[in-house]
Amino acid sequence: MGSNAGGNDTAGSGCRVMQTALALEGGGTSIAEARHRATEFLSQAQEGHGLPVSQQVLELTQLVVSELVTNARKYAPGPVLMELRITAHAVDIVVWDSDPTIPAARATDPGRIGQHGLEIVQAVTENLAVHPEPVGKRITARIALREDADVPGPGLT
Repeated sequence: MGSNAGGNDTAGSGCRVMQTALALEGGGTSIAEARHRATEFLSQAQEGHGLPVSQQVLELTQLVVSELVTNARKYAPGPVLMELRITAHAVDIVVWDSDPTIPAARATDPGRIGQHGLEIVQAVTENLAVHPEPVGKRITARIALREDADVPGPGLT
């Protein structure tokens, strides 16, 4: 696990204040490890940089981390990389995995059991983007720090 706090950036500038990255190996503990790291990261952002990280933002971040890392562990062979970045306005959760398949939210089906993760992530994030990489893909989900921010359920970009 690596961590890098932005030394020259300030919370008021809108630039990146902090970032951290975590390589997740196989095994059932990687999802819990990712959630734990996200909690630590947001606590550091709040305590060390005075950013307004509410309980709602913390819970949404944990939810998105859980869903994205779960999907990566379930569908992609090999390692998963998670990066967290925070500015004065938002937290970005970036998950890279080695599977090149671009995920798509399925049509709404109340009778379907499971496979609602991407729909949930779309519903609670300000923005969700999937980018193909030379190996695999990178998914970036953005959660606004302001609780009153309008959070539409955007499509994948």
